[in-house]
Amino acid sequence: MSETGIPQMRAVSQDTAGGPEVLKVITTDRPVPGPTEVLVRVHAAGVNPIDWKTRAGGRFLSGSEPPFVLGFDVSGVVEAVGLGVTLFAPGDKVFGMPRFPHPAGAYAEYVTAPARHFARLPADLDHVRGAALPLAALTAWQALVDTAKVRPGARVLIHAAAGGVGHLAVQIAKSRGAYVIGTARRAKHDFLRGLGADELIDYTEQDFATAVRDIDIVLNTIGGDYGARSLRTLRPGGSLVSVLPLDDAFPADRAREARVRAEFLLVEPDRAGLEAVADLVNSGKLQVNVDKVVPLEDAAQAHALGETGRTTGKIVLTVAP
Repeated sequence: MSETGIPQMRAVSQDTAGGPEVLKVITTDRPVPGPTEVLVRVHAAGVNPIDWKTRAGGRFLSGSEPPFVLGFDVSGVVEAVGLGVTLFAPGDKVFGMPRFPHPAGAYAEYVTAPARHFARLPADLDHVRGAALPLAALTAWQALVDTAKVRPGARVLIHAAAGGVGHLAVQIAKSRGAYVIGTARRAKHDFLRGLGADELIDYTEQDFATAVRDIDIVLNTIGGDYGARSLRTLRPGGSLVSVLPLDDAFPADRAREARVRAEFLLVEPDRAGLEAVADLVNSGKLQVNVDKVVPLEDAAQAHALGETGRTTGKIVLTVAP
């Protein structure tokens, strides 16, 4: 409790852009839920590339000038509800990706957000795995299902298939009856076969752009020249969905000439998508792999690990027991 009587909480913040070392634990005021909002006691928070890119100085978010509290993926328990909330009550276990792309402040003991930015945590999921799901799973769902309309028999190429978004995208595509091809280092092929991948390409040994053809959907989570090179793999009428902006060098004219749809997707809060993901978890069709779990105060360690680009699945911060 502060001198003014406002309840306090721990959070991870930064005063300046920089490396992982700029992250520090602070004490700050506990937020209060407004109308239609819930106050969630955070048990675990997922770590995503946008977190370390923003920490380092990238202007990826609205209001991203330091100081700020990073983080979007939340799994926790509803502590209080604001005026007009009917979906949840105190004590409900929830998970979600609140407020994106506006700051959500998930690296903290409490967050507030609109109630409809959350869904009920699947019964068999603990908070660590619950926190690993929202941003990555919603990205994969919105790209493959909402945007590309994946259908049974579709040939789907997923880049960085063992990554946070990629390993969930493999399973979502398989749940819709697709034939899934993934790019990943050979050491991760057994892991991906276990998730249902039909065909795998080690991008360090083989050029995917010459190895596959007649692809219906490409999910590009890497950026760079992967989008342009992926055009060579798509059949006419196919879709390239990138979760990183298509840069000025992307050959849009070539995509149009090839009759290929090329889109940049920015994920957004989506209760219906969360509930669809929860249904897949409950039916045993979707599992999230957590590569590393670290306590909130070691957020810098989590960022350093994530920036290596060698994790399999997700990194999660534990906040409350």
